Amino acid sequence: MAESKLTKAEIVERISETIDVSKKDIHSIIDSFFGEVKGALLEDKVIEFRGFGTFEIRTRKGRQHARNPKTGERVAVKNHGVVVFRPGKELKEASWPLRD
Repeated sequence: MAESKLTKAEIVERISETIDVSKKDIHSIIDSFFGEVKGALLEDKVIEFRGFGTFEIRTRKGRQHARNPKTGERVAVKNHGVVVFRPGKELKEASWPLRD
C-alpha cells in the first residue's frame, strides 16, 4: 500500500469547503486545539475522544545496552515518556476492512 499523508493545510482547506469560516480562523482553532491536547498530555492527563480514541503518555523503561543505529555504539537510555494512541471501538471497527 502506498504511503500517503494529510497535512494541516489540507485539513484547513477541507474544513473551509464545508463551513463558512475563514482559513485563518480554522488554522487558529486547529492550533489552539492541538495546544490544549499537548498541554493536557504534559500535565499527565489522558485525553479521550469517544468514538475516535485515547491519547496518553506512558513511561517507557530505559535500557543500559541500547545501540546508536548510526554508529553501533552502546548507549544508556533513561526512562522516558512516550505518547500512545489507542483507537476507539468505532475507529477500530471502521479501519479493519481497510487493511485486508
